[in-house]
Amino acid sequence: MTAPSQNAGLGSSTHKLAPTASGSQATPSARLWSLVSSKPSFSVAAGQRESRLDLFRGLALWLIYLDHVSPDILTWGTLRSYGFSDAAEIFIFISGYTAALVYGRITFASGFLIGTARVLRRVWQIYTAHLLLFVTLMAEIAYVMTISEKPSFYVQEMEVGEFFKQPGPVLIQALLLRFRPLNMDVLPLYVALMAFLPPIFQLARLQRDLPLVLSIGLYVLTLRYDLHLSTFGGGFWSFNPCAWQLLFVFGAWCAMGGGRRLSPILNSSLVLWVAAAYLGAAFFVTLSWYFPGLESLIPGWLGRLIYPINKTDFDVLRFAHFLALATIAIRFVPSGWAGLKSPWARPLILCGQYSLQIFAVGVALSFAGYALLMELDAGVVLHAIVGVAGILILCGIAWIFAWYRRAATGR
Repeated sequence: MTAPSQNAGLGSSTHKLAPTASGSQATPSARLWSLVSSKPSFSVAAGQRESRLDLFRGLALWLIYLDHVSPDILTWGTLRSYGFSDAAEIFIFISGYTAALVYGRITFASGFLIGTARVLRRVWQIYTAHLLLFVTLMAEIAYVMTISEKPSFYVQEMEVGEFFKQPGPVLIQALLLRFRPLNMDVLPLYVALMAFLPPIFQLARLQRDLPLVLSIGLYVLTLRYDLHLSTFGGGFWSFNPCAWQLLFVFGAWCAMGGGRRLSPILNSSLVLWVAAAYLGAAFFVTLSWYFPGLESLIPGWLGRLIYPINKTDFDVLRFAHFLALATIAIRFVPSGWAGLKSPWARPLILCGQYSLQIFAVGVALSFAGYALLMELDAGVVLHAIVGVAGILILCGIAWIFAWYRRAATGR
């Protein structure tokens, strides 16, 4: 499954003006209408996959598991300890990109009604996966509470006190996506973002850049007027959909031709050096959070300018950090990169291909591993063993799904 050869970008876009029926040059009004109503061109041919997307999404899933299972030790081996963004940005961007490739092509080929039906089917799959994960995680927490000498620790740590006080009303709130334990915020965000894909495709049909323009506008309004969704108990979504939609829509825009138009910029040596410099500066700022002695080297005016770097509202510095990482990644992992066919890359790609299943299993598995580490008061070695064992389990489950698909389809 190899995508068509590209250089650095992850997208393509060609919008040609069709000649009139008589073969003469189109009038200015006809040219304008053709530009406005032209369909976006997709970056990957129908029936093919872009293996880099699966590779990086699989990597994001591994990093999310490590961040959850060992938030104090193994995170030193993940992105979030070395910059402003983390694996969540990778997951959301690629989700928007792949959703546009799959459902955008269906919508433009088969019509709005068929495309919307396919999108809503996927929304239902994500929603039911979230509910199954909720039940599984609550069962895990309840079991650990019965065998642990510090049950209140897990209740407070996983933010589930209200559930055990009044399970009936809270369960209803869970069905409405207004109550979630810790580490269960990504799938509700995914549900909300996927539900708005059909309007995004309709806007792209009118003008290819219109979804991104309106997305930026909503992001600005969110920061200006504090737009957000509330949760049970007077809180708010940890991943604000009104802000994180920018990254999702940006991914969809890249898939529908925007990535190819960005290629000349991404291929620039100047942009590469700027991205590297920004990553270096972000790395230094992040280290100052763990080593207070470095804070004195950051000018006061700069600290006032950049802080707080808000994850909930997807701070612009996080977006810039993700863009810098993406610039470096697509430069050194081009389409057709030989490493994509390496057996070492295969586990990552498999996990990326079954992202919903692997994410859900990873969250459930991470709590089990976390509870084990807490109960044993584990050191660095056991943390590493649990981290590696969990990743091996995720790879095994992805392999089982792949085997089942081959057995069911004969391919």
